[in-house]
Amino acid sequence: MVRGANPPLRLGVAGLGRAFMLMLPTLTSDARIRLVAAADPRAEARAQFERDFGGRSHATVDALCADRDVDVVYVATPHQFHAQHALAAAACGKHMLVEKPMAVTLDECAAMIDAARCAGVLLVVGHSHSYDAPYLRTREIIASGRYGDLRMVTALNFTDFLYRPRRPEELDTAQGGGVVFSQAAHQVDLVRLLAGGRVTSVRAQTGAWDPARRTEGAYGALLSFANGAFASLTYSGYAHFDSDELCGWIGELGHAKDPSRHGAARSALSTRMTPAEEAALKDTRTYGRAVATSDAPVAHNHFGMVIASCDRADLRPLPNGVMIYDDGASQLDRISPPEIPRGEVIDELYGAIVHGRRPVHSGEWAMATHEVCLSILTSARSGQEMALEHQVGVDAQS
Repeated sequence: MVRGANPPLRLGVAGLGRAFMLMLPTLTSDARIRLVAAADPRAEARAQFERDFGGRSHATVDALCADRDVDVVYVATPHQFHAQHALAAAACGKHMLVEKPMAVTLDECAAMIDAARCAGVLLVVGHSHSYDAPYLRTREIIASGRYGDLRMVTALNFTDFLYRPRRPEELDTAQGGGVVFSQAAHQVDLVRLLAGGRVTSVRAQTGAWDPARRTEGAYGALLSFANGAFASLTYSGYAHFDSDELCGWIGELGHAKDPSRHGAARSALSTRMTPAEEAALKDTRTYGRAVATSDAPVAHNHFGMVIASCDRADLRPLPNGVMIYDDGASQLDRISPPEIPRGEVIDELYGAIVHGRRPVHSGEWAMATHEVCLSILTSARSGQEMALEHQVGVDAQS
């Protein structure tokens, strides 16, 4: 437990890469967080951290976890290292905020949960888009029973994900690459939030259609839930249609988007670029080389088009609220733009550590989401419907 009367959480960052860049506006804007230490193998990133925050930097995650000034370790390293670094944090008695996906295998997820439990520390997984205020508001409306039971969820997202600069392992499914690990982790998480959490079965197909980028770039899945609801999920990262068009050209991070830049991701990748050159291009977007945006978001984060169908209304979370289409009219339940982008992550983390509130996005919750993601891959390969075993409900987490 953190010392003192509601002090800021002293955060140590494991990995100063792209995930950290995306969370940086949150971590620097929220008074409940103080950045005190970081670990990264790149000397220039460590030096930049020391200049920006006056904190200590470490060459290894083990050294960061042993830092006595750190209360919470934010694990933002590549997917394949999440379990190793979470176990190191737990061994040093540190609470953990772990980026999605939680890990690569279910055994790794279970080991992380066990380590946190044995050490008496908290494990929270995020950011995922199920933290976003419009989805949380939609869940509140569903749980109120105002429009009857939830029956169906439709989720669709078309992006340029596969053509953003990637390291080689991000194009290797065995190492946690591809859209199922990186993007289904968002879509499945938010759909589980809306539909109550407990998925009973998954049937899916995946697409890997670019010989130069052999990992999965698309998927479609049908999820059945214990409460009788079902959900259809569609995702494509092949950089053709952009579903932000359906969200008023508000991008995933809540900023206004220029539709005239269609195709920019594909054109930025030269067909003659080697894997090493592409990894270097991605490195230009990481901390110590890139500049974090200082523009305030005009709306909330989102993850494409989502429609939750209840007995007496369809609910559509949008970047600025929730559209409610009931029996006789439609109206927007408006949500003001965020004062702190992704502040809901800190709400949950701080509430769990300082106030003892059980987090929704616990290790058990994230493991259940990861089980669905792995089942998408297995169903697509086998042609079989997959039964699930490690699911937890929303109510069990709150």
